[in-house]
Amino acid sequence: MSSSTTARTTATTGLYGSRIGTRIGRPALTEFLGTAILVFVGTSTAVAGAATGRASYDSLAVVLAFGLTLTALAAALGHVSGCHLNPAVTLGLAATRRFPWPAAGAYVVAQLAGGLAGAAVTWLVYGGAARDRGRLGATVPLEGVSAGRAFLVEALVTFVLVLVVVSVATDDRAQAAIAPVAVGFALAAGIFAAGPLTGGAVNPARAFGPDLLAGKLSSLWVYLLAPTVGGVLAALVYDRLLADGEPPEA
Repeated sequence: MSSSTTARTTATTGLYGSRIGTRIGRPALTEFLGTAILVFVGTSTAVAGAATGRASYDSLAVVLAFGLTLTALAAALGHVSGCHLNPAVTLGLAATRRFPWPAAGAYVVAQLAGGLAGAAVTWLVYGGAARDRGRLGATVPLEGVSAGRAFLVEALVTFVLVLVVVSVATDDRAQAAIAPVAVGFALAAGIFAAGPLTGGAVNPARAFGPDLLAGKLSSLWVYLLAPTVGGVLAALVYDRLLADGEPPEA
């Protein structure tokens, strides 16, 4: 094992310069609140037209809602919990020993609960029409998209997101100030690419709450498993293949 790899596996710093300590309560609460906010803003934007009967926001509004919200939350909460807000990010970091496994379990539970809470708040704010007509912004494969293709798409776009997260938010060579913006843009890009095919969850917690409360369960396994696979693979690729890379000398 190289000295750089040893340093990474024993590091006590998390995403965005956060400190990895032994007390999990407040960071897990932060993950819950952050994920709830992200899911609420994104899904409320997605259901606004159906729930109010007025002209619907277009897909660009949904992309911006998720991307801008993640940017803001990463800047605001990154130093507290690392602002993962996504089980694929947490499990990817844990798989490369950049995050402790016991804490990863608490984070994933908090994120899934936050996704459920965010969808519930969307339902509460916009009323029954948000569920009946807007499906609470649930992500389901569009007509003609098989489960296998949806799995591939969600894995690919989550790979991109997590690759950006681990590269800009864990590597000291990256400029810290740009990390939240890069991560928010990566999420927006993923939703742009996947939205026409799968709805663009790019996050098991984002899919879990809306799909569960809207009763869209037949394809939920795709949105729980595919992003996790893509996220873990991205973290491993960066850790094992890219992290020690440097541009060639002139």
